[in-house]
Amino acid sequence: MTTNAANNNSEAELKAQLDRLGALRQAIAQAIVGQDDVVEQLLIGLLAGGHCLLEGVPGLGKTLLVRSLGQALELQFRRVQFTPDLMPSDILGTELLEEDHGTGHRHFRFQPGPIFTNLLLADELNRTPPKTQAALLEAMQERTVSYAGVTHTLPSPFFVLATQNPLEQAGTYPLPEAQLDRFLLHIRVGYPSEREEHDILQQTTGAHSAQVPRVMGGEDVLALQARVREVHLADDLLLWITRLVRASRPDEGGLLEVRQWVKWGAGPRAGQSLVLAAKARALLHGRFAATREDIAALAAPVMRHRLLLSFAAEAENKSADDVIAALLRGVPLPGAAQGG
Repeated sequence: MTTNAANNNSEAELKAQLDRLGALRQAIAQAIVGQDDVVEQLLIGLLAGGHCLLEGVPGLGKTLLVRSLGQALELQFRRVQFTPDLMPSDILGTELLEEDHGTGHRHFRFQPGPIFTNLLLADELNRTPPKTQAALLEAMQERTVSYAGVTHTLPSPFFVLATQNPLEQAGTYPLPEAQLDRFLLHIRVGYPSEREEHDILQQTTGAHSAQVPRVMGGEDVLALQARVREVHLADDLLLWITRLVRASRPDEGGLLEVRQWVKWGAGPRAGQSLVLAAKARALLHGRFAATREDIAALAAPVMRHRLLLSFAAEAENKSADDVIAALLRGVPLPGAAQGG
């Protein structure tokens, strides 16, 4: 009886969590028109506990999207516009010298920077020098900020959404591959369809703006992140992920496209990210087992920023997505199973 009651409670709790996920997507949709794939990948990044890099031209609603996400989650949201003169202390924080007017005693007090938040939008990350980029990315990885020998823990959950403009490259500082690897997903934001663009114009030029309801809090997000790691991934799918990542390395001597177009392939972190992202997508779709489709849908967002292409690829106008498509075609799924 006790075991059955515990199972019933667990199932009821899981159903409630899945219902809240559905409500979260609906809440964001009240402010964001279209961009279903982008919204889904952002939520996957959040559930998997990773950070996301968005690439898209200005005016596609990237800032509105992350602000709407923060409103729906009842999480603190901050935005930092990255510029060439931005210093690490402008993001991480600094120490201020204060004086006690009663005793005259002076002491230093740490003033936290904007990184001490739940959702941080790092706008145009590639416009700030490497020193500032490195300071942000170190904090993203360690989830702490060390200053004057004291370690300060960042809030939990902590999610960084960085953007970069693919058009204007003058005066930019491209992120090194080792730092790009810190992002769980590299999300491409495209133009809306004609119908979606019509709806955007109608929604944003009227007298009333869309209101995003609050559907869950930070504790719910942390519970869902823990639930993601419980999602089942079959051994054959885990082996397929391993082979996909390894096949992206030209020295493995596999696919012709990889040998021709790739200079450096993805590292083990790509496999870890693909496993977690596939599990998160399964949970987002109401399933407790990941499938081949989950892996195929997320292979490009997980791997496109982890591949360094060769001059031959540039000459042939080939992208990382072309390589990943070749990997999905050329690396067979082990065994006969096609799902989770």
